[in-house]
Parts: sequence; structure tokens; C-alpha cells
Amino acid sequence: MRDATPQTIYLSDYKPFGFDVTSVELTFDLAPNTTRVRSKIAFVPREGTEGTFFLDGKGLKLISAAIDGVAISPDLTPEGLTCAVPDHPFLWEAEVEIDPENNTALDGLYMSNGMYCTQCEAQGFRKITYYPDRPDVMSVFTVKINGQHPVLLSNGNPVTSHQGYAEWHDPWPKPAYLFALVAGDLVAVPGAFTTKSGRDVALNIYVRPGDEGKCTFPMQAIKDSMKWDEEVYGREYDLDIFNVVAVDDFNMGAMENKGLNVFNSSAVLASQATSTDENFVRVEAIIAHEYFHNWTGNRITCRDWFQLCLKEGLTVFRDSQFTSDMRSAPVKRITDVIDLRGRQFAEDQGPLSHPVRPESFQEINNFYTATVYEKGAEVIGMLKCLVGDEAYARALDLYFDRHDGQACTIEDWLQVFEDATGRDLTQFKRWYSQAGTPRLTVKDAWYAGTYILTFTQNLKPSATTPDPKPQVIPIVTGLLAPSGEEIVPSQVLELTEASQSFTFEGLSERPIPSVLRGFSAPVVLESELAENHTAFLLAHDTDPFNRWESGRSLAKASLLDMIRTGADPDERYLDGLLAVISDASLDPTYRALMLGLPSQSDLATALHDAGDTPDPEAIWAATEAMRRAQAQHFKGILPGLFADHQVTEPYVPNADQSGRRSLANAALSLLSRLEGPERAQNQFDQADNMTQQLAALSILLRENAGDNALKSFEGQWKDDRLVMDKWFGLQVMQAAPQHAAATAAALTEHPDFNWKNPNRFRSVFGTLAGHHAGFHAAGGAGYRLLADWLLKLDPVNPQTTARMSVAFQTWRRYSAERQDIVTAELDRMLATPDLSRNTTEMLTRIRGKE
Repeated sequence: MRDATPQTIYLSDYKPFGFDVTSVELTFDLAPNTTRVRSKIAFVPREGTEGTFFLDGKGLKLISAAIDGVAISPDLTPEGLTCAVPDHPFLWEAEVEIDPENNTALDGLYMSNGMYCTQCEAQGFRKITYYPDRPDVMSVFTVKINGQHPVLLSNGNPVTSHQGYAEWHDPWPKPAYLFALVAGDLVAVPGAFTTKSGRDVALNIYVRPGDEGKCTFPMQAIKDSMKWDEEVYGREYDLDIFNVVAVDDFNMGAMENKGLNVFNSSAVLASQATSTDENFVRVEAIIAHEYFHNWTGNRITCRDWFQLCLKEGLTVFRDSQFTSDMRSAPVKRITDVIDLRGRQFAEDQGPLSHPVRPESFQEINNFYTATVYEKGAEVIGMLKCLVGDEAYARALDLYFDRHDGQACTIEDWLQVFEDATGRDLTQFKRWYSQAGTPRLTVKDAWYAGTYILTFTQNLKPSATTPDPKPQVIPIVTGLLAPSGEEIVPSQVLELTEASQSFTFEGLSERPIPSVLRGFSAPVVLESELAENHTAFLLAHDTDPFNRWESGRSLAKASLLDMIRTGADPDERYLDGLLAVISDASLDPTYRALMLGLPSQSDLATALHDAGDTPDPEAIWAATEAMRRAQAQHFKGILPGLFADHQVTEPYVPNADQSGRRSLANAALSLLSRLEGPERAQNQFDQADNMTQQLAALSILLRENAGDNALKSFEGQWKDDRLVMDKWFGLQVMQAAPQHAAATAAALTEHPDFNWKNPNRFRSVFGTLAGHHAGFHAAGGAGYRLLADWLLKLDPVNPQTTARMSVAFQTWRRYSAERQDIVTAELDRMLATPDLSRNTTEMLTRIRGKE
């Protein structure tokens, strides 16, 4: 049967739990279908608490329960239990039985290829034992594990272990969502780190036998993260041991459990042969993110799940800073903005829009969104921009000192900044409560030495924000002379009104403004500046982000013209881009990014916003035409770019080599449009690393010359699950739009398509959803195929199903024929009697009427 009618939880209804938990002792007797969990929990009633309490519990078989040694019979429901309790401190004891092997939802305690693993965020601990499963209940945990496995792990420091038994103690109070247990036949790859105070920390990455060779890079990333957090934030690690485990079946990227981080294998394992440069960057960033949670999420956690952005937004911001320091800050900023616009802006503009801090939810797992994470990080970045680096550092020190060991709110966070800086952040707080992407219009005026910039906020009501108010928007701006010289360096213009002007005086000639440098606020900027303004900035801007942005804006304008009128590509864009990619003084990675085009989904959004109905096939055709035009326009320098940026020294996944490979592969992709697949075939045959091999295979498939290479790749990598994910996804990605759904359907018949594994499912259907023209191809084959598979997956793994359903969120922007097909599919899914609560909520919001 369908889950019970979803209950809406409201932030305004928050009440503290009526009991403190002073200690938790858990004993596990592991068995695939009959794991026993015995709990001893010390409760202390708070003043005014009534004589009953409720403990969360789901899918548990209660064997026994007792209070202070006296057996009791609590009232059980599918969501937990209720019983009478003393009005003084007492010891709760319970024994339950659970079935990890059949827990295909991959939350709570489950099994992955014979290995026991946990995932408790957000509400998985209630599937392990009865407990107040909420983040504001923090306690010290002791865990005892009985099981016939070589490795038995939990949080904190090891106490004792022998064959079939291990005991762990975590001295730092934590909420239940940070609990972790891992047991299995694993191999430890060891390392060590000495903290700035001289403490020695043992490091281990636990992997399946055979994966030891993929741990060198992640181990160094752990050490780099620990050192960076000490140097930049003054945060030192606080346990004797830090363990990381690679798990094949995992719904998310990784989890920051205290002292025992559990990672999706794809987010931690990396080697030259099996991982691309992009994979290495991702692994480094995710390792940093989970490690940084030790302080921003673990030592200081969130009071309730409405405050999720407090830990996630701050930690995403911190891991972005880390990557910027480890690699290229401009490149990191550009890639972050590409991701923000591709995922979060789409979320803001559709039926799934919600504030950074939501006011309500039905299923919390559905709010692990780009808005909470990426926009939440942008809000932190704006705050730092407004107060300055020094004040930001003071505020963070105060935050750690004041709130260590606490479960906090956005109000606590902002109060720290007010106390540290003296600023009133009442208006800034609207970034946490107002949904949607602000739109700014900028225009200028010149009066004999005085230059005026006027910004206007477009305050458009929405379902979640019916009465929007002006927000504080930091607009980093510089002024350039017509010669290209910077005459006014970057400064922060603080927009607080619906419309506001900023004046620059004493100028000898009319300047050219460089506005929103570094993308200093997550807004859509609509310019009423001079027509040649963007082309000038592409040629001369000293801010690397805005130079890239200018190229992207010219490309977007040209593509939209091509889509609407069939026009030729804009020569100004091609000429300006040629000058940039020819500039050897620029970072190769940056030059490769400059060659990128706006996503086809981004173009569809722009067309829809302008009142047009996007045609996915026309968008795809225009994008392909622009690629061919780039190849033709740059043909004189492409062979040199390709040759000059070959890496001949031994492979290292650092910024320098990665940049050279990215530019060489971008040149190869364009060259192949002119010359055919021979160069790509040569690279595929000679490649000694996955970056070069996969780039060449992608080109061969695009040029319809990849059948032999595809078979060779499969034969080489059929036993490596992560590389085979790439093999599956690449075929869908490079399929012609009219064949994308059929290609995905055919891949589901492959014997290695394990649809219950989230990585493999996403490799096919996540890629199909991201193939804009393929997913939205006329006839609706992509829509129907995805709906069929979501219905198949939902009873097995509701979390992954609900997250994958986001593919349908933009359906209202397309033609009436497409809308009719999507409507039918959404209604078909919603009519399924046993649809999970997770998926029901997502589809209901997506289906909702405007």
C-alpha cells in the first residue's frame, strides 16, 4: 500500500525534545536477515516534561524493552513507540531485530555486496533502533559489534577488539544522524597526520580487496584537507583516528559521520588508469567537504532539518575555498557558477522552488537540494563579501567558540556576524527566507566626469514568496577605460533598495563597467548598457570571471539568434574567442572553459523567459552549428593548440597537467569535426590514462566511428564497476537526440546493468535526463522510459527515485504536445497505489498547477 498520507512538518512548530540523552550504548549482533541491536540509553527529563515520551522507530521488530531494569510493553506504531516514563533520570533498554540484507532503500543499516554499512542522515537511525531521531538530541556513543568479519568499525576511537568483536567510543556528543557502522572483508590503506599541536592521527581508507591502488590520491587529499583547515580556519582534528570507507551502493556522494566517513566508491577511489582529471577534482573536493564537516556539521550541528543549509551551505563554501586554493580560483568560480545555473537556477524557476531555509517539508530527504547546498554556499560568499575577509575570520572564530557542541539555527549564525561586525543583518536574512533567483537590471548614465550606474531589483511574487522584499545584493564592480586600462578597481556596491544608483566622479572619459565581478551574488543580470559592452569586456576585462561571462553572453545571444532566425554565428563572438584561446599567457583550463557553450537547458530557459516555446531539436541543431563554426574559425590554431598542450611527462592529476589535457582535448574535439576521427583514434589507441582514453572515445562515438573502440573499452574495463559506469553513460550522452531513449533502453538489457545500484542507474537515466534534446525528443519516448524505470525503482529505493524525478521539473516550458505526454506520465506515476512518500511529494510538487 501507499505510504500513509504525508504529514507536513513546519519550522514554526519546532519544540525541543523533552529529555536530554547523557549516554548511548549500542550492541550489534550482526546477521544478514536477523541483526539484533541492544540499546542502553540514559534519559534525563527536562523541567516541565510530561510523563510519556515518543521514540522514532521504523521497520523494527521489538524483542524487549525495559526502564531501569523493569520490562515494559510500549505502544507501537509504524513510526515509533510511546510509553510512560519516570519523572527522574532513567535507563531505557531495548532489543530489536532488523533485516539489513533486504534494506534496499540504502538508509539505516544495510548490506552492499556482503558488507554491512549505515547511512543515517537524515532519518535513517530510526531504522536501527528506537531513539529520538532528531539532530538537536546529542549524546556520547559507545558501540559494541559482534560479527564474523575482519573489519568492524564505528565512530570515535577504538577501545578494544579481537576476533569477531570490536568496541568503539566517541567522546564527542553527536546526533544520531552521524552514527556509523561498517563491517566486512575490507583492506585498510594506512596513513598518518600530525596536527599543528603535535597530536598524531592514524588515517585509514578501507576498500575492497583489489582497490588498494586507488587510494594514493585520496589519502593525500585527506592530509591536504586537514592541513588547510588548520591554516585557514584554525580547526584541528579531535580524535586519534580518522577512517574513510568506500561503499559501492550509496545514495549520495559521501557522509561525514564522526571519525568514520562513508563514501560512495565513485567519490573516493581514483587512479590514473580509471579516473579522469575531472574525477580527481571531484574526489579531492568531496573528501575536503566531508572532512570539513567535522567542525561545520559535527561539532556544531543543526538544531532541526530546516537549518540544513547551516551545515551544508557553509561546508560547500569551505570546500570551494579549498579547491580554489589547491587549483585555480577563477576556474573553480566559473565551474561553480555553471553548476549553480544548471541546477539551482532551474530549481528556483520551477515547481520545486523553495527558500534556502524552507518553512515546511513532508520528506526531508527531498530537501537535499541545490538550493540548500549551492545557493546556501552563495549566501555565505555574499556575507563574506559584505563584511570583508578579516571580519569574516573573526566571526567564524566566534562561531566556533560560542557554539561548539551545540545544535544551532540560522539566527545563531547571523547573530555571530552581527556581534563580530556590528552590522544589522535583518535585511540580509531574506536570502534565507525568500525563494527564487533575483533579477537585476543595470543601466548607466554619463554627465561630463560623473558616471552613474543604476540597478533595479525585479521583485516577482511566487507561490513560496508571495510578497518579496528587496534583498541585500553585493555587486562587485570595476571600471575600465576605453583603452582597456582599469581605472576604478573592484569595489563592493551594496544594493539594498528596489532601485538604487551609484555615482563615480572625477573621471576623464566615459568608462566601461565590469559589473558583478566574480559573480558576487546569485542573480540574473539583465543589461541595458551599450551594445558593444560585452564584446569589449571579452577582449579587455581584467576580472577572469567576467571575461568568461562576456564570452558566454555573446555565445548565448548568438545561439538564440540562430535558433530563432537561422542566422549565422556572430563573428564578434568568434573573433573575440579566437583572441582569448590564442593567448598563451592564460591558464589552459581557463581557455578550455572559454570554448564551452551555454547548456541546451540554459538556452531553453532563456527562450521560455522571453515568451518563446523552446524546441529541443532546434536548440541541439544550433549548438552543433556553433561547434562547427568554432572549428572552422579556429582551424588555423587548432593543430598547434592540440600539439603544444600534449603532456609527455608522467601523469599527475595536478592543475597544470589537467589544464593542458583539457585544452588539448577541446582542440581535438573541434579538429575532429574538420578532419574526421583519425586523431581521436590514435589518442584512444595510445592513451595511458582515463582522461585521454575517455575523451577520445567520446569523440569517436560522436563521429559515428566508435563501435570498435567501444567494444575494446568494455573488454578492458568490464571488471571495474566505476569505469563501466562511464561506459554506460557515454553511450547515452553521445547518442543522437532521436536515438537517446532507445540507446538507454538497450543498455538496460546489458547483463551488467544493475538497476538497484544507484551509480549504475544514474549512469543511464541520469545521463538520459541530462541529454536535453534526447530526453525531450518529440514523441515522448524519453519521458515514458524514465517514468517506467522510476516506477520500477521506487519500491526498492525511494530516495534515488525521488531525486531522479527532478528530470521532469521543467516540463511546462515546452510545447503543448510534450506537456500532454509529461502530464500523462506524472499522473500515471502518481496513480500507482504503492508509490513511496518520497516520490509522491516530489511528483505532486512537479505536477502542481501554476
